[in-house]
Amino acid sequence: MDEQYADLCRRSLAEEQERSLSATGGWAHVDKDQVHKDWHDLYSELASRLEGAQPADDRIQSFIERHFAIASRFYVPTRNAYIGMALLYSEDSAMKEFHNSYHPEMVDFLGDAMYAYAQKRI
Repeated sequence: MDEQYADLCRRSLAEEQERSLSATGGWAHVDKDQVHKDWHDLYSELASRLEGAQPADDRIQSFIERHFAIASRFYVPTRNAYIGMALLYSEDSAMKEFHNSYHPEMVDFLGDAMYAYAQKRI
């Protein structure tokens, strides 16, 4: 992905999140404890299946479909915003550390899988 498109995706994420936060009182409608549990379960399952997997495999994409559904509890991101989320995971040190705590390759793999999902399904 070229840097110009990456910047568009970062801006899309920031703008969509800001609109959603404002419209929902800081995502007051979201059960954040349940979201964190669901992401923990998802990342734990995914981490055990990364070895030898390809990000665009149907089996992996079913995990990413779950990831998108969890993210959509906050708001439904556009394709560009969802790719922006993958970029955030890799560029924000706390997000990278969190995700890679499940598997040392999680952020890179997740980013590729989210990109594949966004291209095909969003």
